[in-house]
Amino acid sequence: MLSNYRIQTSFTVFAILVVFFFLSLPNTLNAGSELKLPSMPAPVSNSAGASTHPGETGQKVFSFMGMGAKKTWDGVTNRAFELDLKTGLWEEKRSLPGVVGRLGASAVAVSGQVFIFGGYVLDREGTETTQSDLNVYVPFEDRYYRGKDVPVPVEDAVVGLFHERFIYVIGGRSKGEAVRNVQIYDTEKDTWSQGTPLKGPAVFGHAGAILGDSIIYVNGAYRNPEAGGTKNASKYVASGECWMGKIPTGKHADISQIEWTKLPGHPGNARFRIAAGAGPEERKGGHIYFSGGTDNPYDYNGIGYDGKASEPSAVTFAFDLKSGGWETIDENTAGAVMDTRAVAVAGHNLILVGGMEKGQAVTAKVTIVSLKGKK
Repeated sequence: MLSNYRIQTSFTVFAILVVFFFLSLPNTLNAGSELKLPSMPAPVSNSAGASTHPGETGQKVFSFMGMGAKKTWDGVTNRAFELDLKTGLWEEKRSLPGVVGRLGASAVAVSGQVFIFGGYVLDREGTETTQSDLNVYVPFEDRYYRGKDVPVPVEDAVVGLFHERFIYVIGGRSKGEAVRNVQIYDTEKDTWSQGTPLKGPAVFGHAGAILGDSIIYVNGAYRNPEAGGTKNASKYVASGECWMGKIPTGKHADISQIEWTKLPGHPGNARFRIAAGAGPEERKGGHIYFSGGTDNPYDYNGIGYDGKASEPSAVTFAFDLKSGGWETIDENTAGAVMDTRAVAVAGHNLILVGGMEKGQAVTAKVTIVSLKGKK
């Protein structure tokens, strides 16, 4: 009898411990309650962000380099961070090679690696030098290696992945001027080719992604033609244009021949440095999501080219590839940020890391936008 009592008591204690263990686990994507994630180890904005597919080891979100809280030339960092959505934990990874960090770089995760393109270096005089290097990060080995340099070095470009192999680097600013180049990188051969240039104005700080065979990008900034002749005119203004590019498919298709079509305007006003990301591909479509940004283009400190402070937009919206139209996700996104150029789509949530809040404050927070019941 005593032995049976001890066995029953031990089993009860074990069951209580198991329940306690599962209750204490981080709130993951599979949990039924609202997703909550901890802040980054350090505040950062205008970083190069990327997200992996969920896979067996769980989905990872990466942040490379960017501007720190000081918002000055010596506040730029080359630190790298990884957020594991399965555990809900951040980990600092090996910093990018080099003694200084960069702003305006772009990143894409492909087959267990993260490809990081371009960006610019800022010196104490405020001079910005566009970089052409391609660094590739291997998470499981915590190391980097160099890919072939970007032919036309760019910053604040849109990047997207096609067929899990080809990365399109779309537009951006090169050596002080926005460009229309579409540069295509083959991750298997480490080679570059040039695609059909943009049909709209040359812009930088635009936002977009690739889903299936479709490129969607919106807005950005272009040089103000009135800047030289009108008093107090801003050097750059936000573009209201939105575009779709169709990439040819098929066994012998030339993927460099992109068919560009102008789209109607998206919900809300024209903006600069909106965060964007592609959702999972669905039958005959899927969604590309956009959140935040600002209607007043600025350089690196949140003060516009017109000398006025920029503030984040609270509108989150999406392009539905199946219907070919725009959808408003949230007109009043809580904790809206700007200067966060990448969105990670995770289950029924959009995840934005870092960025600038109201008052141009660089933040370490993780902004979560729920998609439940929104589409």
